[in-house]
Amino acid sequence: MKRKNIIITSALLAGILLFSLSKTGRDLFQNLTQKTSSQKPQPTSEHTGHASDSVTSQPASSQQAPVETPLVEIPSDKQQLIGVKTTIVSMMPLQKMIRAAGRIEYDERRLSTVNTKIEGWIEKLHIDYIGRYIKKGEPLVEIYSPELIATQQEFINLLKWRQKSGKEDTITSMLSKDAEAIIEAAKQRLRLWDITEEQIKKIEETAKPVRTLTIFSPVSGYVVQKTALQGMRIMIGERLFDIADLSIVWVIADVYEYEMPLISIGQTATIALSYIPEKEFKATIEYVYPSLSAETKTAKIRFSIPNPDGKLKPQMYTNVVIKSDISKRLIIPEDAVIDTGMRQIVYVDKGDGYFEPREITIGIRADGLVEVIRGLKAGEKIASSATFLIDSEAKLKGIAPAGGHKH
Repeated sequence: MKRKNIIITSALLAGILLFSLSKTGRDLFQNLTQKTSSQKPQPTSEHTGHASDSVTSQPASSQQAPVETPLVEIPSDKQQLIGVKTTIVSMMPLQKMIRAAGRIEYDERRLSTVNTKIEGWIEKLHIDYIGRYIKKGEPLVEIYSPELIATQQEFINLLKWRQKSGKEDTITSMLSKDAEAIIEAAKQRLRLWDITEEQIKKIEETAKPVRTLTIFSPVSGYVVQKTALQGMRIMIGERLFDIADLSIVWVIADVYEYEMPLISIGQTATIALSYIPEKEFKATIEYVYPSLSAETKTAKIRFSIPNPDGKLKPQMYTNVVIKSDISKRLIIPEDAVIDTGMRQIVYVDKGDGYFEPREITIGIRADGLVEVIRGLKAGEKIASSATFLIDSEAKLKGIAPAGGHKH
């Protein structure tokens, strides 16, 4: 009997154990099936396959989190400690002072050269050194030319023929009309060789050729170059003297490439010389040269200055100051900008001790101010001092302008 009870009890326990195991296995299988189903990719709107119409996919944009504005926190007490100051971004006109080095040059419009139209030899040299001041009409050289002698003799013979034709009533008198034309042609030939009317009249009166041709100065000025020498043979077109009129001189100034947008013809400049420290000259830009120097990357601009007393001499150095007025621009202090070389960054005050690093594009710089082309709006408040300390704090915290790399 006792053995029978033991058998019945064992059978009941075995049944309970089998029932428990079967239920646990079924639950485990269901869990594994659900996990596998959840890991399968959901059908998208473009590839729905055989999925039910009730299953819809979420757009990708709704799953992306909004980009947060990077902010660096500087508490008020710490701002006072490091000396943070702020300023309002505003629209205002600019005035830039452009300083340039210049030099005095000859006025090219007042340069003259003296040459000869005949071949010959210099018999007498009146101007024998460079730098001498000469007046218009002053003799420069006397030239002996066999060709000139022959032409004068031809002219004298024509004059004699005309006189002879007027006395005789023969066939030669019929040629008297042509004689005037031939004589006039001979005079014109002498004129083309720069023989003056007074010299031609003298030849006509004396009936003797002039041995030498005197060359006179066409202008008043200084001899800046001389190639003529006593007794030298000269050829047709050979340059003998260069003469410069220094009553007006040029000032040529060099302006950097980045300053060229602020330069225009008609702007007024102040010109000073160390040679005359008590005097300043006012002049306007009359020409901007079309090319830049390959070595210095500067452009040349030109002024004209009266020089009645001759104190201004070519190759003197000058200091040129040009005041350029610029229309209203979006302006911030230059100290507010962190220039990394690759980009420019400012820190916008967002209130409650928070500053936003923001990349900007700058333009003209003038008198401690800088133009903002892009990145800021009028009325925004930015840090204008201690910006490097704020920037250091941002670097320590790994904060960079939105969309940019850490600087």
